[in-house]
Amino acid sequence: MRTPHARIVAGSAVSLLAGTALLAGGASRLAGQTPGDEVRRLAEHPAVRSAFGIIEELEPRTVRELIELTQVPAPPFMEDERARVYAEWLREAGADSVFIDEEGNAIGIRYGRGGARGSTSEGERRTVALSGHLDTVFPEFVDVTVAQRGDTLFAPGIGDDTRGLIAVLTVLRALEAAGIETEADVQFIGTVGEEGLGDLRGMKYLFREGADPIHTWIDVDGTGLGRIVNKGLGSHRFRVIFRGPGGHSWGAFGLANPAHALGRGVRHFQDVADTLTRSGPRTSYNVGRIGGGTSVNAIPFEAWMEVDMRSESAESLGRIDTAFRGAMRRALAEENALRRAGPEIELELDQIGDRPSGEVADDHPLVERAIEVMRIFGTEPELTRSSTDSNIPIALGIPAVTIGSGGVGGGAHSPAEWWINRDGHLGIQANLLLLVSEAGLAETIP
Repeated sequence: MRTPHARIVAGSAVSLLAGTALLAGGASRLAGQTPGDEVRRLAEHPAVRSAFGIIEELEPRTVRELIELTQVPAPPFMEDERARVYAEWLREAGADSVFIDEEGNAIGIRYGRGGARGSTSEGERRTVALSGHLDTVFPEFVDVTVAQRGDTLFAPGIGDDTRGLIAVLTVLRALEAAGIETEADVQFIGTVGEEGLGDLRGMKYLFREGADPIHTWIDVDGTGLGRIVNKGLGSHRFRVIFRGPGGHSWGAFGLANPAHALGRGVRHFQDVADTLTRSGPRTSYNVGRIGGGTSVNAIPFEAWMEVDMRSESAESLGRIDTAFRGAMRRALAEENALRRAGPEIELELDQIGDRPSGEVADDHPLVERAIEVMRIFGTEPELTRSSTDSNIPIALGIPAVTIGSGGVGGGAHSPAEWWINRDGHLGIQANLLLLVSEAGLAETIP
């Protein structure tokens, strides 16, 4: 196996153009050069142009693999089979080291040259990651067979985010086929737990305290081109359960009723949350699921709900979180005060989601490079905020963006999700260009 210090480049395909020095993200630049200037020059480099052509040549295979991987189910917390398939594909595509970590993320490492531009100011090797997420929102009983009608592929999860995974894989194939070497190490990753109650568990593991550092994160999520997520939308999610003895609706009348407490809680929460969300940083709240009880003529022994709160601001999210907790405690006290018999009901309040917020400045070099990449590929970039895997590094102060995978898609999170390969290669080419601009194009090894 090749090691980080013994990777050999065949031929001269990755030699820099005479008189140029295209630097890795985070390093000092040539005098007068902006990140956009660097990206434009890099886009004209012969090796990069060769990689662009290879991506176009790979289109039939790219679409076949998209169909094949989409049909490997990956429900929340059940991504294992897809991770194994994806890891094998990363190995076959040429990654130097491939493994599935303890949380279930599939990782392929392609070692860089590790020279001065591939190192941090502290002298450690730089790592740039390109990633899509393995999981879909769909439970295991949903049919994920791909159907094709005309030029459109239909299947749950085909765009979100199976297409992103295929884009990441194809970038690796193109780098290998074009003989492109980078200064920084590059990790090609399929993460777990991006959707729903997964709560970004794959990302939290990758960026846990003591983990090997990742210095720049490029996330591929969503289709199309032009959208650049450089702001993380924070969220708190809760599962609330009111519990009591339950009983007959007539014979046990007078017991404290968990369903009544739940209703009170929703009302008290909305009364306060409405005032908190009418001004200031954009903030939202939603009771998404409610359940409990066994019969229309039975006092339920439990009533539950799942609640989502989001905000652009960590402070605003904290305020609405506090209001929510207070409303639940108030509802519990009021329902217990009304009981005529039996024990008090109890409240179980579990936080099941915590996605941090944050921002990468619009003028950060990574964002400026992403902007220029989009313009090179004919789209006017839109800087936006969303909840993606990038939330975690952004909240930690690590440069990160989320961009699209190309093509045209829609119906995400629905069984009728679809994708059309309309200039889909442009999205993969854009990902390659941004990745190499951040990882740094290496000179030929003498």
